[in-house]
Amino acid sequence: MVLTEISSVKSFGGWQKVFSHESREVGCTMKFGVYLPPQAEDKKLPVIYWLSGLTCSEANFIEKASAQRYAAQHGVILVNPDTSPRGLEIPGDSESWDFGVGAGFYLNATQEPWKKNYKMHDYITKELIDLVNSNFNVVVGQQSIMGHSMGGHGAYVIALKNPGLFKSVSAFAPICNPTVCPWGIKAFTGYLGPKDTGKWEEWDATELVKKYNGPILELFIDQGTADQFLSQLNPNNLMEACKDAGVPAILKQRDGYNHSYFYIASFIGEHIEYHSKHLN
Repeated sequence: MVLTEISSVKSFGGWQKVFSHESREVGCTMKFGVYLPPQAEDKKLPVIYWLSGLTCSEANFIEKASAQRYAAQHGVILVNPDTSPRGLEIPGDSESWDFGVGAGFYLNATQEPWKKNYKMHDYITKELIDLVNSNFNVVVGQQSIMGHSMGGHGAYVIALKNPGLFKSVSAFAPICNPTVCPWGIKAFTGYLGPKDTGKWEEWDATELVKKYNGPILELFIDQGTADQFLSQLNPNNLMEACKDAGVPAILKQRDGYNHSYFYIASFIGEHIEYHSKHLN
């Protein structure tokens, strides 16, 4: 599949690039960022995927997270896709900030008019990873995943639904139990239909961890205590489910930090170091 390079900027000895391509999974032009540290010129490197939150595009993480410094330090490639299909003009896709464009929730929709294009889970697992493996100097299979808010939800769900695909997973302020919070209820109703269909639990990390059966996977949960959306996130629900299921989990609470990229930038280095240990 052909990649079109949109931009390339030197950063910490490597290159921060943005590419576009025509996606077979979501049926539109998609963009994603790739940070290639200086080590990528000489050898194959592991990859860390980043999934962004509501309202974001691929640009937010690239411009605000300050992650390139740490990727260069640890010799890892960073890949961050957009958060939804764009430019399709599906009726209702731009009416609210927490549903539709910029709010794909990293699931596969089953309801009209969303099910044809809103397949962000398949986009990540069946298309983006193959594109990265085919076009960049990576160690195939040596990959981890992390995200923020809606993207934290996506990182956990993708890791839990695809045992062994990722060496490690972490999230900043993740939506841990979307079936019981307003953001999740709105998105799941629209994309998946009524709750009684039984489809919601397939995309909820707190529910998925209860039946996880795969290689040991530790869930790293990072949460600011001053997060203005804490009532939506429910990290304790996920921690309790992990404990009951015997799935290892870490909850780090950051005193005084909110939901913003100031918080992410403060601790992104710790997350990249965490994943690097699992990848190397």
